[in-house]
Parts: sequence; C-alpha cells; structure tokens
Amino acid sequence: MTHVTYTLLGADGRPYQSSTPGTLGGHRRGRLYGRLECPSALRAVARGHYVEHRVFFADEPTAIAAGYRPCAACLPAEYARWKATS
Repeated sequence: MTHVTYTLLGADGRPYQSSTPGTLGGHRRGRLYGRLECPSALRAVARGHYVEHRVFFADEPTAIAAGYRPCAACLPAEYARWKATS
C-alpha cells in the first residue's frame, strides 16, 4: 500500500508533510488563499502561471496566521472583512 503525503504550509509559513490534503489553496507571491475550486485560481492554473507558486493550507486560521489574505473572487465575505480591517 502506498502512503500519500501532501505538502502544506503551517502557521509559521513553513512547509510540512501531512497525510491529509489541504482544504485551501494559495498563491505564495500574492499572499492570498481561497477555495481549491476557485474559478480565478483554476483559470490561472490552466494558463500555467500559478502552479509554480501554489501552496496549500489545512484550514483558514492557518492561512491567516501565515500572513495570507482571503481571495476576493471565491471568498468575498471573508475578503470584505479583511479589507475593512486592513
């Protein structure tokens, strides 16, 4: 049996191995996170621009602790709250 591992970013922004896949994807250069099925991210991945800087998080608190902001396209309510406090 093959054991699959996933590379996620922790709250400290450092990668670690997990047996559980991430629930959120992010972009290292843009310092943003969003849903894995985000249309904006999927378009960027299809164009080949996003993959090199793609990161994954276990959950939203971890993404925020690592210094990432919510995606305006797929998380508009979270983005509005972030924008109001920035």
